Amino acid sequence: MLGRLAAKRLLEIRQVFRQSPSQASRSFSTALNYHLDSPDNKPDLPWEFSEANKSKVKEILSYYPSNYKQSAVIPLLDLAQQQHGGWLPVSAMNAVAKVIEVAPIRVYEVATFYSMFNRAKVGKYHLLVCGTTPCMIRGSRDIESALLDHLGVKRGEVTKDGLFSVGEMECMGCCVNAPMITVADYSNGSEGYTYNYFEDVTPEKVVEIVEKLRKGEKPPSFNGLRVAYPHGTQNPKRIKCGPEGGNKTLLGEPKPPQFRDLDAC
Repeated sequence: MLGRLAAKRLLEIRQVFRQSPSQASRSFSTALNYHLDSPDNKPDLPWEFSEANKSKVKEILSYYPSNYKQSAVIPLLDLAQQQHGGWLPVSAMNAVAKVIEVAPIRVYEVATFYSMFNRAKVGKYHLLVCGTTPCMIRGSRDIESALLDHLGVKRGEVTKDGLFSVGEMECMGCCVNAPMITVADYSNGSEGYTYNYFEDVTPEKVVEIVEKLRKGEKPPSFNGLRVAYPHGTQNPKRIKCGPEGGNKTLLGEPKPPQFRDLDAC
């Protein structure tokens, strides 16, 4: 019985991948843990770190004892992903395995666990919608639908111009500002990619952010932070994670703790 169910599930996953081999659909969550060869993602394709990144590999390895090279797996995968335009082919994972001298499965385990690693092609701007319960209650499904409808793609697909793709991330850790999205910005290549978080978004706001990115503009920031990319709450009535309209409680200076005189007891 279990064997038949497993075979049926694998067939479903294979059918999903065959619909678009180069942009494997993520309609089934378990598909993230499978690899099926495609013309641009198979083990026999040559892959190695660029000359510039080879020096970075040496630097990363220098942070760890020589007998613990495997500890460098995450920063090396991150470097490989940056070099490859924001996604990790299986041949890049194999290259990392050779560098840290472990079996490839040890690298696959890491790459399939962390959502920061993309195992299929993504756009220069990879839009990740938080799908955890607080964001879902606050309308994250409407946010995702607005992005997919506006861009004309399904989750995991890339727009024809190569600029955008949409995915999901769990959890972005700012539930008080739900719903929120992350823009993984690969437009500057491996030298300047950033993760930028936009909070308190609406369907209209995310479409506005997309169009500003398309034009090469910076979406507005209302929280006063000016870092690598304007980000934060998109609600002009809020300051960072404070309530809309300002604080309603805890308005005065906190009272110091009261100490009892134990000798008088």
